[in-house]
Amino acid sequence: MNTIPAKTILTPKKDNSWFGIDYNMNLYKGCCHGCIYCDSRSDCYGVTDFDTVRAKEHAIELIEKELRSKSKSGVIGTGAMSDPYNPFEREYQLTRHALSLIHQYQFGIGIATKSDLVARDIDLLQNIKSHSPVICKITVTTSDDLLSAKLEPGTSVSSKRLAAVKQLSQAGIFTGILLMPVLPFLEDTELNILGIIQSAYESGARFIYPNFGVTLRQNQRDWFYQKLDYLFPEQRIKQLYQSQFKDSYVCTSPKARELWLLFQKKCDQLGILYRMKDIIKAYKEKYQYEQLRLFY
Repeated sequence: MNTIPAKTILTPKKDNSWFGIDYNMNLYKGCCHGCIYCDSRSDCYGVTDFDTVRAKEHAIELIEKELRSKSKSGVIGTGAMSDPYNPFEREYQLTRHALSLIHQYQFGIGIATKSDLVARDIDLLQNIKSHSPVICKITVTTSDDLLSAKLEPGTSVSSKRLAAVKQLSQAGIFTGILLMPVLPFLEDTELNILGIIQSAYESGARFIYPNFGVTLRQNQRDWFYQKLDYLFPEQRIKQLYQSQFKDSYVCTSPKARELWLLFQKKCDQLGILYRMKDIIKAYKEKYQYEQLRLFY
């Protein structure tokens, strides 16, 4: 695996409303999962050769230096631009080494991934959980393994991701599902949404956070349409997108309202969280209480 120069690994966030994340951590650049809908390949992010994974030079030394220098702790998020559990992680273990340091310096962690490899690091996540908030978000957009293999060809199929959710949950890690994007005309069916909710419940997921649609812009739209033509030529899915959404950035499912009502009702029945404020409160509340006790 090639490397690229890096000056920093941790980036402070001005707004922590997205899952309560205070810092972003990117140890790798690029992604080889090949998801046909990935927004990170858009021109605006400036990632050349997006499908080639490169490690950041001296990443572990850099992150230790940055963690040591931080005057304020918080939750470090990873997985926003490049999956921390790409296939190279099995050998290079940059994410695992970073988690060890995050534990050592008493920070929390928020992981977003599409790989079941995350379950490898349960021991370190439990260590971090002993002093700081931990949340694992595993993307599942379809309950059909054959479809997930088409849409997200370089990563674990949905059933393996759900198995990882179960392993993490049974180990006491606050874990749930990112149900996004739900691709119009492919995944926006009642059968698919209810299937994911039921599987998430059976796997012990604490939350599901949905988006009934997809975003398309710049070269990402061209890539997406090429893949639709290749994968679903007889269904003419690309033509449906062009007719329904034209050049819109936000492509919301025509069924979004009815799916949301169905989703909300089923999650309420099963006790699964789905509102952002409730998810953040649930995984952070214990630690905020313990911090308050230190002042009395």
